[in-house]
Amino acid sequence: MADRVTVIGWDGSPLTEAALGALGAASLVAGAAHHLTLPEVPPGAERIRLGSVGLAARRIARHRGTAVVIADGDPGFFGVVRTLRDPEHGLEVEVLPAVSSVAAAFARAGMPWDDAQVVVAHERNLRRAVNVCRAHPKVAVLTSPGAGPAELALLLRDVHRTFVICEELGGAHERVTVLTSDKVAEHVWRDPNVTLVIGGGIGAGAGPTTAGGAAAPAAGGWLAGHDAGYPPPVRGWSLAPAEYGAAPDEGEAPHLRAVQLARLGPRQGDLVWDIGAGSGAAAVEAARFGAAVIAVDRDPDACARASAAARRFGVLLQTVHGTAPGVLNDLPEPDVVRVGGGGAAVVAECAARRPERIVAHARTRDGAEEVVRALTDAGYAVECSLLQSVDLDPQAPADAGSGAGWRERERTVVFLVAGSRAG
Repeated sequence: MADRVTVIGWDGSPLTEAALGALGAASLVAGAAHHLTLPEVPPGAERIRLGSVGLAARRIARHRGTAVVIADGDPGFFGVVRTLRDPEHGLEVEVLPAVSSVAAAFARAGMPWDDAQVVVAHERNLRRAVNVCRAHPKVAVLTSPGAGPAELALLLRDVHRTFVICEELGGAHERVTVLTSDKVAEHVWRDPNVTLVIGGGIGAGAGPTTAGGAAAPAAGGWLAGHDAGYPPPVRGWSLAPAEYGAAPDEGEAPHLRAVQLARLGPRQGDLVWDIGAGSGAAAVEAARFGAAVIAVDRDPDACARASAAARRFGVLLQTVHGTAPGVLNDLPEPDVVRVGGGGAAVVAECAARRPERIVAHARTRDGAEEVVRALTDAGYAVECSLLQSVDLDPQAPADAGSGAGWRERERTVVFLVAGSRAG
């Protein structure tokens, strides 16, 4: 095993005395091509060009002598340190970090970044990275070949964002470009790069606001990855329809909504379709889990209410006005789907897009059987439950005869159908 392994972060600035000392004593140096040409690299040292960090780590582990690994920015932030520290290699490392590429990118843009999301995009997870950009107003994307700014912009489609694209930060060919998302795909970008995806409004919605509808204050927050308005002004989940601007008799019972969301399990990186969004209650609550959400409704007033609810709770979502299933054809692929209206025909259309989970409900057994059949025919494992919730008024005056004081205000009986994709 190597006698000593020092990992040096490089951001284009002059190397520190500690970094110069480590390089001067190195008998093996690993790094990218532009690192290995640095004049401080000893001419007699073995040089390894970093491609696969795992392969380089195995070579370093077999080396007898002192080794240095040079990496851009902070090598402990989505960098090589994680692989080098893997127990498989048995390496003990000393880390000399530089300014991370994400911090440098936001500095070039003149923006704070404690409220930003940071994602790593590869071809295999590009869609999930895009969903984070849909769901959050400030995202730094560490790109890779095949998952760069052009691909991000194409998948974002009709969601407007501003891109700050930072190429070769700290190098001789550094370039910072600011474009709206509709222009990004027209250009060729050097890989890899750091792309900042910035924007507060999606579709009919807008950025995070206070409970009264005003823009959230610009004061600093207290938790990384969230804006200054976090947590939202309203506490709780599965709230009454009135919390979302709906009339008391509008929308689904909060208890049904809670079970629907529990079966869907929306999470960061997911795209949720909420079809028949109504007041937007389910869409907003899915967005509060960090998922990207598209709320679909044939009623333009319902779309407006969903956008207003999103502003109140400080989340981003996209509203689409149209009638399912036809309107679904142009939407990006969902991870999970809630069908609040449209019945078996809409459920079948959604199942054809192969989301991981679909939930729907029906007021009658016949309707539930049709939904079950649509999911089963599509190869989904299906569960069906009969849910009953009774809203009581515990402060109602007691009846003279019975002495009972809990008056029933509303009773809801509904079949909940949930499908999970096999395999």
